Amino acid sequence: MAEPLLLAPPLALVIEALAGYPQGLHKAVPHPVTWIGKAIEAMERRWNRPEATEVRRKELGIVTVAILIGAAILIGSLLEAAFDSGLLATLVVALLATLGLAQRSLHQHVMAVLDPLEAGDLPAARAAVSLIVGRDVDDLDLHGVTAAALESLAESFNDGVVAPASWLTLFGLPGLFAYKAVNTADSQIGHMEPRWRAFGWAAARTDDVMNWVPARLAGLLICLGAGWQGWAVMRRDARKHASPNAGWPEAAMAGALGVKLGGPARYDGETTDRPSFGDGRAPDLTDLRRGLRIYRRACALLWLLVTLLCLGGWRLTQ
Repeated sequence: MAEPLLLAPPLALVIEALAGYPQGLHKAVPHPVTWIGKAIEAMERRWNRPEATEVRRKELGIVTVAILIGAAILIGSLLEAAFDSGLLATLVVALLATLGLAQRSLHQHVMAVLDPLEAGDLPAARAAVSLIVGRDVDDLDLHGVTAAALESLAESFNDGVVAPASWLTLFGLPGLFAYKAVNTADSQIGHMEPRWRAFGWAAARTDDVMNWVPARLAGLLICLGAGWQGWAVMRRDARKHASPNAGWPEAAMAGALGVKLGGPARYDGETTDRPSFGDGRAPDLTDLRRGLRIYRRACALLWLLVTLLCLGGWRLTQ
C-alpha cells in the first residue's frame, strides 16, 4: 500500500464522528451492513436445516464464516488496489472505512434516550433504549433505562468503534470488512438457542477471537477517559460476564462512574440472572450524561492512538 493511505484510518474516524452515515444517503442506499445481513440470512435459510445433524450444521456454519471473511477480504483488497496512492485516494479509502464505524450513530442513539429522560418522558425513553438493547423494557424505571443505555454504550464502544478501528489500522479495508462481516454474523446467528447453537458456533467463536484485544483496549480507553477511574473494578469484575469480551468495557464504565451495572434482566418475558459490575448505586441521569462525556473522551484518545500507530507504520499488511 502506498504510504499516504496510512493516514486513512484516523481520517475515517474524524469524518465518521462528524457525519456518520447521513440519513438521506441511507434512504437512497441502505447501509452496506444490511447487505451482509441479507447474505447471512440467505445462507442460514439454505444450510441451517433442522433435519441436518448438529455436526453437519456446525460444518456449514464454518463454511458460512469462511465465505464471509473471504468475500470481505477480497472486496477490501480490490478497493484498496483501485485507490492505491495520493491524497484523493486517502480520502476515498477513509470515506469507505467510515462504513465500518459507528461513533456518531452510537452517540445519537444514547442521546435519544437521555433527551426524553431529561424531559420526564419515561415511555419515550423506554422506546429509544429498546432500539439498542435486546431486553424487555416495558417495566424499566428511570434507573433501569439509564443502566441499559450505559451498558449498551460501553459494549458498543468496542463493537462499533474500537474493534473496527483496530482491524482497520492493522489490516486496512480488508481487515475492517472482515471484522464487520464476522460481527454481523455473530449478532444474527451466534446465539445459544437450539436453532442457532450449532450453525452459529463458528460466528460466535470467531467474533470472540477478533474482539479479544479490542475489548480490553476499549475498557482501558474508558478508564483513561474518566481520569483513570474504573481500572480496579474492570480488573475485578470483567471476567464475570458470560462473554469473554463484553465485560471489559462494561465493568470499566461501571467503575468509571461509581455505579452498579448489569444484574438480572428480562428477555422475552423471562428473567435472566446476569453478573453485576461495580459496587455503587443505581445510575441516574447525571451518570448517563457523564457516561457520554467519558465516551467522547475515549473516542478522542482512540483517534490519538490510531494516528500514532499509523504514523509509526503499524499496518501489518501492504
